[in-house]
Amino acid sequence: MHIHVCNHTTPEALYPFDARGIAKRFRHAAIFGALDALQPGETMRFCNDHDPLPLLAQLQQRYGERVSITYQQREPGAIVIDFTVQN
Repeated sequence: MHIHVCNHTTPEALYPFDARGIAKRFRHAAIFGALDALQPGETMRFCNDHDPLPLLAQLQQRYGERVSITYQQREPGAIVIDFTVQN
């Protein structure tokens, strides 16, 4: 049994983003748009059904150290990653 951390009450500076409900062809653009809208210190909690390694490489290229990437859950079918915009 695992607890999916995407479905809990979040502090104000933590915004859930469930990629599973977005058409695959629009996902990366939607993710970049959401990250671009965050202010320093805010976090987007990303939920997906697979580990998005190509996306993480794109984020590293696009944002570098401005966005930190922290796995909260990394199980088959249940991936949760916090993307935090640095100050």
